[in-house]
Amino acid sequence: MRFLLLASVLAAQQLPVREGFIDVPGGKVWYRVTGSGSATPLLLLHGGPGGRSCSFSLLRDLAKDRPLIVYDQLGSGHSKGPTDSSLWRVERFVEELHAVRKALGLERVHILGHSWGGTLATEYLLTKTQAGVASVILASPLISTPRWVADARALRATLPPPVEEQLKQCETVETADDPKCKAATRAFDERFVIGAKSRPKIPDCEGTSSNSDIYRSMWGAAEFTATGTLRDYDRSSRLHELRLPVLFLAGRNDEARPSTLAEYQRVIPGSKLVVLEKSAHVGFVTETKRYVKEVREFLRAVDRR
Repeated sequence: MRFLLLASVLAAQQLPVREGFIDVPGGKVWYRVTGSGSATPLLLLHGGPGGRSCSFSLLRDLAKDRPLIVYDQLGSGHSKGPTDSSLWRVERFVEELHAVRKALGLERVHILGHSWGGTLATEYLLTKTQAGVASVILASPLISTPRWVADARALRATLPPPVEEQLKQCETVETADDPKCKAATRAFDERFVIGAKSRPKIPDCEGTSSNSDIYRSMWGAAEFTATGTLRDYDRSSRLHELRLPVLFLAGRNDEARPSTLAEYQRVIPGSKLVVLEKSAHVGFVTETKRYVKEVREFLRAVDRR
């Protein structure tokens, strides 16, 4: 078993890799392409806002079939630099995604968006173009801010009363760095975000960081209230306009609740929902093998069509 695991790791390391920077509205973003298989490329959109793409390195096995493309959205990860808060708008991130796709020649592409990345993917498809997008995977996505906040508060109510009461006092940006708020937020995250006491160390994430300023500007202090530019975001009434294969992914204990995603899935003809029973919000971290299997099977089925 050890030899098989080592062989798998070495094979992943031997996949061809190229990386660089792309000009986008507001600055430059870093990208990496892994693999050179003949199947349709898969473009991955990380969460946040203000997150980073390094955790997607856990999905590198998918690059055995097709090019696997990641990029750090402007302002975070390897794309740090701009501090102009006027850049942190959904519309600009849509234009950024389009610039990345154009620069890399992705005339036909699959898109996977996790969390805020699912928001970005949805917005791109509904307001920019669906042309050439073979399919979209919406993994634990934010589709409606009002629904997200309602679900987060419902989950918060299941925590021990002292933790819930503390979190109710932690809904403004000014309280985000308060030690008591951080401790209470960790309790929520362990159950509904990470799904464990702590995140595993991921080598590709060393030396990169998220950008909390972007998160606070676009969302707010915590998951239970939205005060930023996403506070009124809602595309749930337009999901039926998606005219391509759609896969929803969620963890059983996800803050993007499976019951909510099931409602979204039902309004998109032919779409599918997969729930990872042992995960919360980051199923690609906690159930990597199952996650890769579900994504690979979905993409191969679409490619066969």
